[in-house]
Amino acid sequence: MAAHQDIFELQDIRNLVDTFYGKVQQNPLIGPVFNERIQDRWPQHLEKMYSFWQTVLLEEYTYFGRPFPPHAQLPVEREHFETWLNLFNETVDELFTGDKATEAKWRAGKMAEMFQIKLAHFRNSDHNIL
Repeated sequence: MAAHQDIFELQDIRNLVDTFYGKVQQNPLIGPVFNERIQDRWPQHLEKMYSFWQTVLLEEYTYFGRPFPPHAQLPVEREHFETWLNLFNETVDELFTGDKATEAKWRAGKMAEMFQIKLAHFRNSDHNIL
């Protein structure tokens, strides 16, 4: 078995994103949420995720968007985020090792935490403004 390497380039990001979202689509808890929302637009979603993680991890600024608004109306709770994060961390650990891999897991954890806080605020506000 080949030794794992760290996340260095766009091809590594593509491998991470493709492997991770392959698991997401098959997951009994979060798969239906993603598949219902994305439907036949998976190629476009994956391209956006390549760009997002390329920007976050490689500091190659190719993503220009707001990650939260598309998620604001999703029927997700704490257990969905826990499943998402567990699958993400599992995928990173299967494919990579090193500082960027550790950073990827840390950033994913922070994103899950931030999204849950924003969702709670969004759901409890009278205005529901994004």
